[in-house]
Amino acid sequence: MKLICGPMATISHPAFRILIERFGCCDEYFTEMINAGTLLTGGPFEKFYLDATPVPQKIVWQLTGKSNPLMISAAEQLVELPGIGLDLNMGCSAPDIYRFGAGIAWMLKPLSETQEMVRGVKKVIENHNSNTGNHKRLSVKLRLGDEDFTDQGFYDFCDMLISEGVEQLTLHPRTKKEKLSRPPRYFYCEELCKRYQKDGISIILNGNITNAASAQNAITKAPSVDGIMISRAAVEKPWIFYQLNQALNIGETAPKDSNQPIDFLELVLNFIDDVEKYQPKEFWKTRLQRFFTYFSNNFQFSHYAQTQFLNAKDNEDLRNRLSLFFEKCPDERYFSI
Repeated sequence: MKLICGPMATISHPAFRILIERFGCCDEYFTEMINAGTLLTGGPFEKFYLDATPVPQKIVWQLTGKSNPLMISAAEQLVELPGIGLDLNMGCSAPDIYRFGAGIAWMLKPLSETQEMVRGVKKVIENHNSNTGNHKRLSVKLRLGDEDFTDQGFYDFCDMLISEGVEQLTLHPRTKKEKLSRPPRYFYCEELCKRYQKDGISIILNGNITNAASAQNAITKAPSVDGIMISRAAVEKPWIFYQLNQALNIGETAPKDSNQPIDFLELVLNFIDDVEKYQPKEFWKTRLQRFFTYFSNNFQFSHYAQTQFLNAKDNEDLRNRLSLFFEKCPDERYFSI
């Protein structure tokens, strides 16, 4: 059973991976979406999206874009980077993404157009594998489709992906408009496992996994899946992969300090240092605000903590606010997982 950290805009960067790696047990890290067009035009910040620190061998580069030529050309660059392989984002349902022709829009375009893109990217990967003797994987992250999707249409789409050489599917079993309050239909993950069990295809379940109990519930409904992908819950609880590793008896050896009390102040101060080290100054505020939006939920006075941290005028002010918070709330500072 693989445990995978999902792609998150403004979150899936080196500083966050360093934080997760402290607790261990995460098998793969998907990057935040890399825009094919911006990558090809050489935007000033692209090098920060392509930093595989600290575990290049666990990186999956997630690619998004609106057209076949852009996606294929961008794949030619990404395949040369270290890591497990490339993932095609066909699941992002943010309006500014799918209206642009990316994300879940690839599930809504004519099937032949999406098939041509997947075939082109797969050919890039195959050429790389043949020339280097290494193996890079092609995967796809997807949803069920639009609100009027049918089972037949969904399975036909997945069959096309597999026929074109996709080796792993990560399914978030909701439609384009369904929100997090709508329970995921995990049985579709199980149906995909049964459908491709003889083809060696990995099926990854994504959606609403926040702790060991929710993971067990999901696996009960989709017992044949090869892994679980977690996104937002990993921001709130960077140790969640360690907890699931223990609860699911996966067997990976955890870091020696995993059972030691966590000093939250030390943890977040180190995280701020790493954000400054691995992200451009222009990104510091948005990256830290997004992180603390979720991480503040660890505290009893979470709303107060979130308000204090998100209103910091700069990083030094944030450091001071964090220190002051734990002075006022000393019982919040240490936590054992």
